[in-house]
Amino acid sequence: MSPKPARQGRRWWTAARWATPIAIGLALYLLPRPAAVEPGGWAVLAVFVATVLGLIAQPMPLAAVALTGLTFTMITGVLEPAVALSGFAEPTIWLIVAAFFISIAVTKTGLGRRVALWFVAMLGRRSLGLGYGLALTDLILAPATPSNTARSGGVIYPIIASLSEQAGSRPNGETRRRLGAYLTATAMGVNVITSAMFATAMAANPLVQEFAGAQGVEISWLTWTVAAIVPGIVALVVIPALLYKVYPPELRDTPEAPRAARAQLAELGPMTRPEWIMAGVFVTLLTLWSLGSQVWGLSATASAFVGVATLLITRVLTWNDLAGDKSAWTTLTWFAVLVMMAGQLQKLGVIGWFSTTITGVAGGLSWQAAFVLLTLVYFASHYAFASNTAHVAAMYGAFLAAALATGAPPMMAALVLGFISSLYGGLTHYSSGPAPVLFGSGYVALAEWWRNGVIVAAVNIVVWMGVGAFWFKILGYW
Repeated sequence: MSPKPARQGRRWWTAARWATPIAIGLALYLLPRPAAVEPGGWAVLAVFVATVLGLIAQPMPLAAVALTGLTFTMITGVLEPAVALSGFAEPTIWLIVAAFFISIAVTKTGLGRRVALWFVAMLGRRSLGLGYGLALTDLILAPATPSNTARSGGVIYPIIASLSEQAGSRPNGETRRRLGAYLTATAMGVNVITSAMFATAMAANPLVQEFAGAQGVEISWLTWTVAAIVPGIVALVVIPALLYKVYPPELRDTPEAPRAARAQLAELGPMTRPEWIMAGVFVTLLTLWSLGSQVWGLSATASAFVGVATLLITRVLTWNDLAGDKSAWTTLTWFAVLVMMAGQLQKLGVIGWFSTTITGVAGGLSWQAAFVLLTLVYFASHYAFASNTAHVAAMYGAFLAAALATGAPPMMAALVLGFISSLYGGLTHYSSGPAPVLFGSGYVALAEWWRNGVIVAAVNIVVWMGVGAFWFKILGYW
């Protein structure tokens, strides 16, 4: 193809990515406003839908799209500036920003890599043991690493690449199935589980908390963790072994892996002062997030900033580290905009109208059957999304409202839909941030990725809605 047609093709594609969200938002705005929706609510919905579609199509970076939508609500008079900017005052938004800052220290100090090497040294004599080593590493890092993409790309994948190279398993070739493909598939399968286990393990989880709170369901960090711990551990035990069976590595024994890990640990030497401080902050944060509100009256956000301040005072982090973290500031921007718009949709009756519509479709079913149906539809609809957060922003609030309208127990419904909001992240090679990172390594073919995604998703649904249901019963959530 000559340069000129290629440039024209790119221009058409860019134009389409602009035109589609705008056209759909405008078409929605021109539809008659339902009587149940208050004046102004339909306009907010149109801007919200256009913004979410813009986040998916990305004609500009995420934060730029969100700011454009925010600006449009103000200049058209849809929302007053004070209301439009209110999302930036939400404590939940700042919790996730603080957690991003803490995750910088996990990587900067080398503590994350050291933890991964410890588990490889202990469990790595067989490829299945390596899979469980990756799972334990991800599990330990997850509570303080809200970017599951950073967890996979910054800590887990470099370990996979090193182990695979040592085993003679290289991407995009005949040796990829020797070890690298299994470890890559396992890393993705594990990541969606650990992302679901902690409110601070995936960027969209605080958004879930915010939307649930708007409907009267308050989910604390401790509540989320306790509810997820049993089905999460069961899933972490099952998934590496399942993939070892259905997507096995050609190399079963890996005696060199522990020796290589011990050699790298020897090169690292004893834990450094920054690592010890980071480990202490990590333990302190888990304690504060679990007990802080009951014992000391500290919110999860205040506790997170205790950790950030400690890392700054001890010079483990510098202000330049924080200022240079584009992911944190980008997340702050588009999270604040989405939270504000979602809150207005709730306030102006749009969510209530949508939930009534969905409930009508499930009419005549028991709440149990209706909830299972809603959950499966919510899960499967992720094939149309390239972001967990965009999916949560677009559909979580409405599906939760519909579930509550059918009579589903509030806490159980909010938590299950919240867990699902992480678990569908491995369905496709584009379905979440870690997916393109791991798929792009070249170890897993496209058809294999989609097949594995369906298998892992089916098992996760069984575990989280089966084992989870018994656990939620014990906790008194239904």
